[in-house]
Amino acid sequence: MKSGSNLEKILRAGHFAFTGELGPPRGSNVAHVKEKAEHLVGYVDAVNITDNQTAMVRMSSWAAALIVKELGLEPNYQMVCRDRNRLAMQADILGASALGIRNMLCLSGDHQMFGDHPHAKGVFDIDSTQLINMVQQMRDEGKFLSGEEIDEAPKMFIGAAANPFAEPFEWRVHRLAKKVEAGVDFIQTQCVYNMEKMREYMKRAVDMGLTEKAYILPGITPMKSVGMAKYMKNKVPGIEVPDEVIKRLQGAEKGKVAEEGIKIACEQIEEFKEMEGVAGIHLMAIEWEHKVPEIAKRAGVYPRPTLDEE
Repeated sequence: MKSGSNLEKILRAGHFAFTGELGPPRGSNVAHVKEKAEHLVGYVDAVNITDNQTAMVRMSSWAAALIVKELGLEPNYQMVCRDRNRLAMQADILGASALGIRNMLCLSGDHQMFGDHPHAKGVFDIDSTQLINMVQQMRDEGKFLSGEEIDEAPKMFIGAAANPFAEPFEWRVHRLAKKVEAGVDFIQTQCVYNMEKMREYMKRAVDMGLTEKAYILPGITPMKSVGMAKYMKNKVPGIEVPDEVIKRLQGAEKGKVAEEGIKIACEQIEEFKEMEGVAGIHLMAIEWEHKVPEIAKRAGVYPRPTLDEE
């Protein structure tokens, strides 16, 4: 399958992929999207455009995706199952493909009770694994979920998320296998801090043959402060922050904690480059887009390969 996606070309050519993330604004401010995006142009192979992340109303993912596309960034358009039924989802997939969006990330979505409209009706007509399968059927079989023929099938490189650290740990790789079986092309994981556990997760994925069927990109979020590290450790379900990471940040010189956080992130990227089964990394520099060029250069993932000639 060739979707026309730059990210797909990078991965298929065997290059170590480097993707970023951009959260649309809580308003219609185009300049806000462009300001964030400008830090990423030329540094990432694709950029995730989140879809009402944390169940808070934001500019739509497809609209922000079109804005960054005009700037020369390849969007990875996110879609959550929380807000749409299968009719709306299929319509948006066709629309995104028609407008030249070539990557899509299929997600369940944070529950609405955690956002700014806790009484909103959650749709969840299908789940993220079913969404993967629906997009794969639309693309490869040219059929809607109903079985009806599509006039022109959408071209999408299909992605999904995985959390290697939620309990029970033993089941995590089997959950990944279900998404691979559903037809996913690439996986971006929750942010990784526990490298020992991630090594074990990747070993299991390799042993099960999953990394031969889908590209896995571990997620990295640089720590900005000791407070952020403690919050991630104690308040965010499914994220494991080892005590040694917190100790390293606490041991940093005054005013150098964020610098230590970036150093840890770069060390992780270096290890992932050598880890069997890892096809790249997904950098989630939340509201820290201006640091992406520095991280990319220090981690040795810049300049990015160009494949236009292929």
